[in-house]
Amino acid sequence: MDKSQKELITPEKDWMEEYEGQLAVDVFQNNDNVVLKAPIAGVRPEDLEISITDEVINIKGERKESSEIQKDNYFCQECYWGSFSRSYLMPIAVDAEKAEASLKNGILTIRIPKQEKTKTRLIKVKSEA
Repeated sequence: MDKSQKELITPEKDWMEEYEGQLAVDVFQNNDNVVLKAPIAGVRPEDLEISITDEVINIKGERKESSEIQKDNYFCQECYWGSFSRSYLMPIAVDAEKAEASLKNGILTIRIPKQEKTKTRLIKVKSEA
């Protein structure tokens, strides 16, 4: 173990230090909506707060551990428990007033309609003969 690794493992630094987790998201568009999906297994709908403007979506929540396990009893803890948040800057104009969110099988899905000016519109090309 080199010096830098020894410095990381000290009694003063708790290896399970608490911090706010960040939520991973997938964001894509279809013809009518911007869709954001995030895996949040173990989070109840009442533990989520979602705010949307025409420019930014903010998601805050908390994944609560059902039982208290002493930190000394862990060999490894890769699952994140506690508060998390994520802000995402909208790439196009959306109608925040008509946004909808659902939670199914541990996946949060938020659909935000595009504003009319950003919807894809097909135009027919006229032939000039």
